[in-house]
Amino acid sequence: MVHFLPEILRVPLVSRAFSLLVVVALVAGCAGRPKGVMVPVAAAPPPAASKVGMLVATTRTPSGDPATLFAGERSAMPYFTAIDISIPPETARQSGTVQWPKRLPPNPATDFAVTKVAQIHTPTEGRQWFRQHIAGGHALVFVHGFNNTYEDSVFRLAQIVHDSKAEATPILFTWPSRAELLAYNYDKESTNYSRTALERTLRVLGDDPDVKDITILAHSMGTWLTMESLRQMGIREGHVHLKIHNVVLASPDIDIDVFAKQYVEMGSPKPKFTIFVSQDDKALAASRLISGNVLRVGAINPATEPYRSQLEQAGITAIDLTQVRTEDSLNHGKFAESPEIVQLIGKRLVTGQTLTDQDITLGDGITAVIAGTANGIGTVAAATVSAPVEIISAAGRPKAKPAEIKDTLFVDPNSEPLTN
Repeated sequence: MVHFLPEILRVPLVSRAFSLLVVVALVAGCAGRPKGVMVPVAAAPPPAASKVGMLVATTRTPSGDPATLFAGERSAMPYFTAIDISIPPETARQSGTVQWPKRLPPNPATDFAVTKVAQIHTPTEGRQWFRQHIAGGHALVFVHGFNNTYEDSVFRLAQIVHDSKAEATPILFTWPSRAELLAYNYDKESTNYSRTALERTLRVLGDDPDVKDITILAHSMGTWLTMESLRQMGIREGHVHLKIHNVVLASPDIDIDVFAKQYVEMGSPKPKFTIFVSQDDKALAASRLISGNVLRVGAINPATEPYRSQLEQAGITAIDLTQVRTEDSLNHGKFAESPEIVQLIGKRLVTGQTLTDQDITLGDGITAVIAGTANGIGTVAAATVSAPVEIISAAGRPKAKPAEIKDTLFVDPNSEPLTN
């Protein structure tokens, strides 16, 4: 008998992974977008424009070019910079989008534009900046994902803060990403390189008496860095800083088994955890393919067992965005590009309010496993959650069964030689 296999299945797994990454690169490409937008513009923003001021901490090396400020290589010391971004009027943009300039310099009437850059040289200067930009004592720390330049992360946080209407002081932690598709492993190692710097940044922020609470919002590979830093803090102190009230993980690019281990080893008490997942996330499908076919946290279906009961028991809220449609062809940035979702982050999660079933009224098909509710699952269109979307034919690889993570999630961390 002659078997005719799909062409993609006739090549080795590594080649298939490479092919998928190339496809992802083509889909995600941003050809024609000018690089180097960090030089402050001379033109004054129009009266209807908005301004977002942020403090940026980075473990990147300085580029030596004011147009880019920092490169994708690793620095032995952190750098801090205060940056102001002008957001064009609502009539010139859609919520959930970053208006990149088509040419330089940016036009503040139609584009995101940098209006001010100031280096922060001492902790005292950093505390002074925070007092000048205080928003009720709430701090929002954003950790970006894979394949991001310095300017990518700056503009994305500005968009999130503006569109979410979050009453919080924005802090960006940007780690050394080379912003190249085939530098996935370099980027992953850069997150490991940066975990102590993020831990120290969070500790300094938490020790500031003007800070009442901290929300961490991390995306994609940035969720790995966040979990590693919190785990390291927990091992060092027995728990994470008590001012870290909320941790929001969007499209977490983390092995499901490893996530459970990181979660338990950060000690107690823990912050409130919310994860945004989507089973049609093509970027996470590629990550899974090159990571031993282990499901990524951001691609689980939280409405099915064993995840539903285990997440609820662990106190983790999961919001399934599979049915949400945005302009993101990879379905990897829905948390920032969906106006309803980004407003949910700003109005509810950043302020520390507990979600209930009634909060999940964002549209048909959105499902949530709500930590601490009686039934554990949001009532809005729960039955309409679609089956996981396979990016590569399942015939070419063994089907991975759902991971049983309860033994890891609920293990006593004191029973293990974590610090020996």
